[in-house]
Amino acid sequence: MNRVTIGLLSIHCFGLVSVRANNPIVVGQGLTDPKVRIYGDRAYLYATHDVSAESKYWRMNDWWTWSSDDLVHWKYESTLKPEQTYWGKPWSSCWATDGISYNGKYYFYFSRGNNELGVVEGDTPIGPWTDPLHKPLVASGSVPTAARDPAILQEKDGTTYIIFGCWDYYIARLNDDMVSLTEKPRKIELDQKMGPYGPGKTDDKPFLHKYNGKYYLSWGCFYAMSDNIYGPYTYKGCIITQERTAPEFQKALVFDRHGSFFEFHHQWYFACNDQSWPGTTKFFRDSIISYVHYRNSGEIEPIYINRIGVGQYDASQSRIEAEDYFNAEGVTQGECPDGGFELRNIRDGSWAEYPNVTNLLINALVSFRVAAVSPQSGTIEVHENSISGPLLGRVHVPGAKGDSTYQTVSARLNNTDARENLCLVFHGGAGEIFRLNWIAFRKP
Repeated sequence: MNRVTIGLLSIHCFGLVSVRANNPIVVGQGLTDPKVRIYGDRAYLYATHDVSAESKYWRMNDWWTWSSDDLVHWKYESTLKPEQTYWGKPWSSCWATDGISYNGKYYFYFSRGNNELGVVEGDTPIGPWTDPLHKPLVASGSVPTAARDPAILQEKDGTTYIIFGCWDYYIARLNDDMVSLTEKPRKIELDQKMGPYGPGKTDDKPFLHKYNGKYYLSWGCFYAMSDNIYGPYTYKGCIITQERTAPEFQKALVFDRHGSFFEFHHQWYFACNDQSWPGTTKFFRDSIISYVHYRNSGEIEPIYINRIGVGQYDASQSRIEAEDYFNAEGVTQGECPDGGFELRNIRDGSWAEYPNVTNLLINALVSFRVAAVSPQSGTIEVHENSISGPLLGRVHVPGAKGDSTYQTVSARLNNTDARENLCLVFHGGAGEIFRLNWIAFRKP
């Protein structure tokens, strides 16, 4: 039985209680190649499983499903073994995977090494799984690239596509049965090849997601954009930079960042591999998650990779970026003239949640960097746990006088704990009230 140690928390991996983590999200278990899907209020992570820190090659004997309702506490759910698939026997190259739901069924797509793609189905996001085809979904040699690393994009109307490949990427629409293709896979057009190996090459690890009507083709931490799912795609850049990556996460900075994008509670995230943490190697990796923000142009702002991760906050930091909420209603995000990003279109009754705020001083002084938009004044209420939870404090935001500029407003909280789940509730007149750039906690 494996054992996980995270900070002061030591647990047995199987049997399993939830794992509370920062980045990496699950330490020392070989949880890698993460693809996250949201079903209801829970995130399900479909992943490959590096066997051992002693491995001298990519040895992966099965696939995993984990889940979380807050992206902080992760629970092992199930294992898919190659014996449960058409292959019917053990296999040490259980490569990347993805999952999706359609018409009440759940589908788990997987790579059998770099040779071919298979699929299993189940009645729940965690199985049990059965193989409906008893053969590959995409067979070896069916396209002029390695048939590996499947990723799924599903439109709002349920139309579903699968993408896969290495160096060149191929895409095909799935039938409504989700286990067959409606068309021969098409090669995706990309105007410029760039990746961890430099100009002229991409990588494997393709992924597709859609944001604000645009399609994003990514391979690891590199990406391109298009107005059409089939392309052509225009290369845009890399979302991981050295200056935004904490020193302890800079090993193999852009290599093997097998990443995927997902939206949860109106917030976007990027999950990817990491081999920086003590005990990891090229063949025994962890997974990390970071916030994702889109510029006004639609391009992706380079992400921050750090120890604290997502879904939790450290009050001892210089500030907490307002756009890094865990959940929110009635707000949007956009670039801020004061620097970085901001919450926009805040209206009466809008709210934003920041759970798991640690290192709070008792009766802390909270400050908000705000720009009033309406001539009418407004308020920011700080509640405990939810919008209807106990009121911990309230700050007055003066109305705008002419052109609005950012100002800092503060209030003392009536908190008695060093850790709180905080919910900001905004009040004011009609229309947009103000914009919020950041939150900071000071000594009372």
